[in-house]
Amino acid sequence: MESLILILVGVLVAVGTYLILSKQLLRVILGTAVLSHAAHLLILTMGGLKKGDVPLLGESEGPYTDALPQALILTAIVISFAVTAFVLVLGYRTYKTNGTGDFDELRGTSDE
Repeated sequence: MESLILILVGVLVAVGTYLILSKQLLRVILGTAVLSHAAHLLILTMGGLKKGDVPLLGESEGPYTDALPQALILTAIVISFAVTAFVLVLGYRTYKTNGTGDFDELRGTSDE
């Protein structure tokens, strides 16, 4: 099962890289969002599935489940959502101001 998730992470990284290398602003923004999802899946996969009790003091002596990967993923999801929303607003404002989302047209002419 982990190998399938790692293949999915590889596919998401490839798709995200392809989108980031595009000349359209919206595709670049979507590419960064896809790459952030790939990072979330990679952290989840590397954390692994551990079976155990809740790490509370005074409870059983058995193995405990590590909550750090889930906490890292939750933090990364919130940060990537905020960054994606901010960049989408910047892209929308750029499109409204310049009338285009193409990087070649946004670059301007050489005499500017």
